[in-house]
Amino acid sequence: RFYIRNFKESTDASGNEIYYSFKKDGKIDWDFVPAEITDQEFKSQKHRHQWMLPQAKAYRVKQDEKYFQSWMDVYSDWLKTFPCPKEGIVDKDNVQWYGLQPAERVLSQIDILPYFIQSTNFTPEWLSIFLTAFADEVECTRKNYFTDGSNIYVTQVQAVTTAGMLMPEFKNSTEWLTEGSQKISEQVTAQFLADGVQVELDPSYHIGVVDGFYNIYKLAMLNNKLDLFPSNYIELLKKASRFVMDIIYPNYTIDNFNDTRSSSYSKSVILKNLKKYMEMFPEDEEIRWMATEGNQGTKPANLVQVYDAAGYYMLRSGWEKDAAMMILKNNKNTDNKWHCQPDNGTFGLYHNGRNFCPDAGVYSYGGTSSSNADRAAFAATAMHNTMTRNKKDIAKGYMNGRLLLQESKSNMDILVTENQSYSDLTHRRAVFFIRDKKTFILVDEGYGTGSTPTVNLNFKLCPNKNDVVIDDESTNYQYGAHTIFADDNNMLFKTFVETTEGYAAENNTAYVSEKLGEKTHQRRFYQVNITKPANGAARFITVIYPFKKEADLEKLNINAKFTDNTEENAGTFHPNGASVEVNIGEEKYELSYTL
Repeated sequence: RFYIRNFKESTDASGNEIYYSFKKDGKIDWDFVPAEITDQEFKSQKHRHQWMLPQAKAYRVKQDEKYFQSWMDVYSDWLKTFPCPKEGIVDKDNVQWYGLQPAERVLSQIDILPYFIQSTNFTPEWLSIFLTAFADEVECTRKNYFTDGSNIYVTQVQAVTTAGMLMPEFKNSTEWLTEGSQKISEQVTAQFLADGVQVELDPSYHIGVVDGFYNIYKLAMLNNKLDLFPSNYIELLKKASRFVMDIIYPNYTIDNFNDTRSSSYSKSVILKNLKKYMEMFPEDEEIRWMATEGNQGTKPANLVQVYDAAGYYMLRSGWEKDAAMMILKNNKNTDNKWHCQPDNGTFGLYHNGRNFCPDAGVYSYGGTSSSNADRAAFAATAMHNTMTRNKKDIAKGYMNGRLLLQESKSNMDILVTENQSYSDLTHRRAVFFIRDKKTFILVDEGYGTGSTPTVNLNFKLCPNKNDVVIDDESTNYQYGAHTIFADDNNMLFKTFVETTEGYAAENNTAYVSEKLGEKTHQRRFYQVNITKPANGAARFITVIYPFKKEADLEKLNINAKFTDNTEENAGTFHPNGASVEVNIGEEKYELSYTL
């Protein structure tokens, strides 16, 4: 059963957190819920348990029995409505007892018990009901482990281990602890690829999994149980911790890659996690620098980070807030992980505190025909900064991103990646980053033999459509856009093509979602389309150039062309590399790479 949201605000004892109250059967039920929780999140059975703890804390502060009585009434009613299944194995239709639900209830009930146990109304009879239900939930979790190696499995094992460690009075607690600690010890390596990225390739679930492993270790340390875990347990989390440090932008924000909801990862949340990593790795001066906002430790030295097993790549001019940074995402997702979107080749772009190309986000986890359609719309390949074939999605089985080259010169970093996105079309993207100018040059090639599809190059620009002006020079086969912020922090995008058959360019608007169920921003995008030569490549050059004011652009001539083909053989693909010439005002760049 669901509560009906009653938008009545209240505050906690310190007066600085707003909660919502709820109605059940016409009666206000003070089951406190953080204000940032959306209706969609509240109505999902998935996270209901998390909102019991604020109520328990409110009881501890105010010592008002109505909080305890409300919890007891609601939970006892829930147990009657959704009794623990006795058949053992639970299928996904039994949502109250499937997957995360019982595991998360185990963890939350361990947290709330010390608060509510102080109540004079916590009778022996209610204690018996509570403990019986608790044991049922642990056993149900054990009988229904996920076998896909996902973050859900980690939470299930964490719940069983925690129950065994903190509730030793149960007759099965030793079995819980032994089984849970063994599985945790296995998963601390199995959950991560060779480069340290969590196997589901989603930054938010990555952060959650690392946090789960940290919490178990801290719990074991406080309870003198570290002998249950391998001696190198913490060291195995080093790469995973540094990935979080590397994938956040210099202003401590994170992009919406895959199913990450960036609104849930505020600066304070990011810093909270970084401080845990600093505690785990006190000798790492770079993690310390990040965790203390540069007040301690040593500023990270490397400006390029490569996570090749997962397919995440970072190029940056520095680590300070005013730096430029690009994150290119070209995931190796041959197992079709559910949280990974079909957007290989896309990128996020940050400059001086602003995200100029925020990822579209997730919006919905699906479950109904309409919400499944919403999920598909936001995950669509064309909703990202990458190449499509006839505007279609990259299909399952075609997400196997490859790193072809990464090299750095005195003032330039070069990154070349590739993905066979369709049966007859492979997308190769080369990025030339001119560090001192904070300028990115993209060379995109869609190649294949024997077919002539329309190849689309897509660029989704910064959050609000009114901040972007489209630059339509399609009569000269040039197209792009620029931003018009008043704070002297702007970006120009300009795309050139080598062949012009089938040339067309268009622009429109699309949404960004930073929170489930919320269309946070409506932004502009543009798309440049050409017909691929039958046995060659659709080839594009895009200049991404930072500038201050629009007046600066009026006197700035920008041109780009390929220099490895003549007019007669335009559209020829060269497997071993590419070369281009780019002119930006008085600056001339002759750029090339060789594999």
